[in-house]
Amino acid sequence: MAKPPQTPVTRRNFLKTSAVAGGALLAGLDKFTWPAPQAGASDPFAGGQQTGVVPFVHEGTGRLEVPLGAELDGRLFTDLSKLSQESLVTPTEKFYVRTRASQLLPDTADWRVRVEGLVASSAALTLQDLQKAARPMGAHLMECAGNKEFASFGMLSVAEWMGVPLTEILTATKVKPGATRVLIDGFDRYATISASSTPGASWVFALEDVKSAQAFLATQMNGQPLTRDHGAPVRLVVPGWYGCTCIKWVTSITLLDENVEATSQMQEYASRTGQKGTPRLAREYQPATIEQAAMPIRVEKWQVSGKIKYRVVGIAWGGARPAQSLQIRFNPEEDYVEVDNFRASKNDPWTMWSHAWSPKTTGTYSIRLAVKDASVPQRRLDSGYYVRSVEISEV
Repeated sequence: MAKPPQTPVTRRNFLKTSAVAGGALLAGLDKFTWPAPQAGASDPFAGGQQTGVVPFVHEGTGRLEVPLGAELDGRLFTDLSKLSQESLVTPTEKFYVRTRASQLLPDTADWRVRVEGLVASSAALTLQDLQKAARPMGAHLMECAGNKEFASFGMLSVAEWMGVPLTEILTATKVKPGATRVLIDGFDRYATISASSTPGASWVFALEDVKSAQAFLATQMNGQPLTRDHGAPVRLVVPGWYGCTCIKWVTSITLLDENVEATSQMQEYASRTGQKGTPRLAREYQPATIEQAAMPIRVEKWQVSGKIKYRVVGIAWGGARPAQSLQIRFNPEEDYVEVDNFRASKNDPWTMWSHAWSPKTTGTYSIRLAVKDASVPQRRLDSGYYVRSVEISEV
C-alpha cells in the first residue's frame, strides 16, 4: 500500500461544510441510552447473596486485557465477564486489538488521507482537517470476524466514537458518475514477518453500503485521541460490520468502478465473513455485516433463602434490527425457554440480559441462545458458534 503523501493539499471547502455541521456537538460526547430492566418483573435473587462465579470450561487460558505480541501478531482481548449495566462502554485500554501498530508507522503529526480515483479533483486531508470536522458519532460495537472461544470471545468491544462521516468527504470531493465502489487503504508495512496474518489493510465497499451503515473516519474513542494500537491517527468505523472492514491507519480513499477486484484482506476473511468461496471481484463480496448474535458472559452462583441458584448474565448484539425475544437452553436434549430478563431497544452496540437457572443435577451444561424468528439472519447462532459450557458441582 502507498505511504501517506508528503506534499500537503488542503480542502477548505470540505472544512467549511463539515466543521459547521459538527461544531454544535463538539462540546461533549452524546451518551448512549441503555434499556432498563423489564418493568414489573420480580427479582428471583432478591434478598440473596452472590457467592461466586462459575468459570466457563473448554476455553483458552490466554490472558485478558493485557497487550500480547507485536505488529500483525499483536493482540489484546476484552474481558466480557466484567460487563454490567453501569459499565457498558469498554475503556480504551481494554478495547480489543486484533493487530498492534507497526514499528514502521510514520510520524502521525504530518498524516494525510488522500482522496482520489473517480473524483472531480483529488485531495489530501490533513489530520488537523479531520479533527476540526469531527463530531460525536455515538456508541458502536466492534467484533473481529475471527472472534473465538480460545480468548473467551474477547475480540468484542464497544466505544464512544468521534469522527467524520465518510459520505461527507465523498460529497465534498464530487464523486464522478461512474464510481460505484470505494477502496479504503491503511498503512500495512511491518518490521517483522507474521506467523498468522497477511499484510493488506484495505477493503472495498459499495457506495450505498457506506451510506446505509453510516461509516465514518474516527479520530477519537471514549473522548480521547485514538491510540496507536487502535488505529491512530485515523481509522474507519463501519457500524454493524465486522472489525476486519474497519481499516486502521487510513491513508487513502479511492473511488472506483464495478470491476475492481477484492483486496487480499477481503480474500483472507472470506470464510469468516460468510462468503461463498473466495470472491475475485469486490462486487461479488457480500456485505460483512454482523448477524444477530448472543451469548452468556458469566454464570453467577447465589444463595437465596437457603437454596442455590444460578444467574446467567449475557449479551445480545448484531442484526439489522433489535430481536423481539431471546431463548436459551442448557443442553441439546432440553427445550428452549424464553430468557427471563431481555429487552432490546437497539441492535448496536449490545444489550445485556439475565436468566435465573436452577439445574436439577450436577454436571456439564452447554449454554446456547437462539432467536426463534426465521426472518432474522443468525448463521453463527444456528451453528452453535457462541455456545459456552460450565461445570456445575453444587445444586
